[in-house]
Amino acid sequence: MSEERFGEFVAVRRHGEGHVAELALDRPKAMNAVSTEMARSVAAACAALGADRDVRVVVVTSTHERAFCVGADLKERNSFTDADLVRQRPVARAAYTGVLELPVPTIAAVHGFALGGGFELALSCDLIVADRTAVVGLPEVSVGVIPGGGGTQLLPRRVGAARAAELIFTARRLEAAEAAELGLVDQLVEEGRDTQEALALASRIAANSPVGLRAAKRALRLGHGLDLRAGLEVEDAAWRSVAFSGDRAEGVAAFNEKRKPQWPGE
Repeated sequence: MSEERFGEFVAVRRHGEGHVAELALDRPKAMNAVSTEMARSVAAACAALGADRDVRVVVVTSTHERAFCVGADLKERNSFTDADLVRQRPVARAAYTGVLELPVPTIAAVHGFALGGGFELALSCDLIVADRTAVVGLPEVSVGVIPGGGGTQLLPRRVGAARAAELIFTARRLEAAEAAELGLVDQLVEEGRDTQEALALASRIAANSPVGLRAAKRALRLGHGLDLRAGLEVEDAAWRSVAFSGDRAEGVAAFNEKRKPQWPGE
């Protein structure tokens, strides 16, 4: 396993043949609170991963034993002038959209606290694996703001408008079992196994065609919210982008020859 640092607070680790990349939030002294510097590092790591054609799946993890991420760094924010806050906004947004716009499947591995911007980082992923210590929520209205890392848009897409409204308006925290029951997380695992299980899921996904994975994610994301006819056009465009690819030819050949595909990735 190799590791590359992006600033002080983010590490990227490559697993196996390098097709699974782990983006590790690594600011343990602050429970991974997202400071300006950390936001820049997350965005930079996502830009590098998105441009790397060897990467097929990204797993977002935490090095802190009791938290995934507790959200924005409110201690830093407390020192801000209004002008500072305006200047920081695009930096903060770039971190969340960096995860959201990764062109490959993404999985969040959550344990402990995933609150506010921390939960929004998880919501920006395609799938969320959580262990039984997880506590999630969007408490922003309790400190006079709103979810600003995508929460007001991503949560209703998961759980519906009314459920999202209740959770955002009350600012309440949900423990792992309720979060799984309501669909805020996708897979609930035993304590301490969130990263292991997320990486195992990532490995299963990464065995598939990299061209197919990127096109399938594109179709899922672009088609969401469209009417059926428009959505099917998005799907058709994505299908056409892979139908004449080397991966499609190799996949069909490997199936007929009863062997494991050797994906060219193009």
